[in-house]
Amino acid sequence: MNSYSWVGSEKDFVDEQDVRWINRVTLGRFGGNSSAGQKKNEDGCIIWQSKDWELAAILDAHSSAESAELVIRILEQHKEDLLGIVTIKGPPEFKRLEKRLLEIFQSDDFLDECRNVSGETAFLVCVRKSNYVWWFSVGDCLVYVLHPELIALNQFQLNQRQFFEWIGQVNTFEKTVPCYTSGTRELRKGVNLIFMTTDGLVECPGEPYSDPLNLVATLKTENLYEGISKMLMEIERLDVRDSTTIVSWTVDVKEEGSIPSDN
Repeated sequence: MNSYSWVGSEKDFVDEQDVRWINRVTLGRFGGNSSAGQKKNEDGCIIWQSKDWELAAILDAHSSAESAELVIRILEQHKEDLLGIVTIKGPPEFKRLEKRLLEIFQSDDFLDECRNVSGETAFLVCVRKSNYVWWFSVGDCLVYVLHPELIALNQFQLNQRQFFEWIGQVNTFEKTVPCYTSGTRELRKGVNLIFMTTDGLVECPGEPYSDPLNLVATLKTENLYEGISKMLMEIERLDVRDSTTIVSWTVDVKEEGSIPSDN
């Protein structure tokens, strides 16, 4: 399966863990505990992949899932256009991809639809091609790249969470200057683990995974399914209310990464 999308209004996974492989990408979902007051799931995700690249997005809406449904639908409508950029031969065209995404989110038709939904969503998309990873983030979802060389230097997270950015009824792309973050990183030689999650995982009671070192201790690059299952079992045990959606995969890079000239 190279293409997959889901939104919590389709199936909420309240009181239910779901971990599955989407080809070589691992998807984990837990809708929260009804005993803690959870009644619905407003997360969503998209996973597109081929042998040479992966594109994944996670969404975390509130008030309703309508904004997440809208963003997923719009991206699916533009799938051919977006993947046309991802699959261009040669070096990754991340700047061109960002420009196209901004054109979509700032279009009059999309802005009109956003005004008519209930609530708004955080949105994070991550693309890996060759030995590079690029992300585009609105709001407070998280993406990490875990690699032994980076872990040794306490470098884990790619993006910084932003708590007052959304797409939907309240919309950063309605502002005079839209606010979002994006960036590109070179992956290190060896196995890199890309890990995306909505905030239910890090805001769980007791915050077992707010420290990235606890993510490292639980995740197994050789068995992501097992590591993500353990995480979801732990937050269920701690009676988390908020839903959690995780998308993760590994990339084995053959090229040597940048090193200091005096090393």
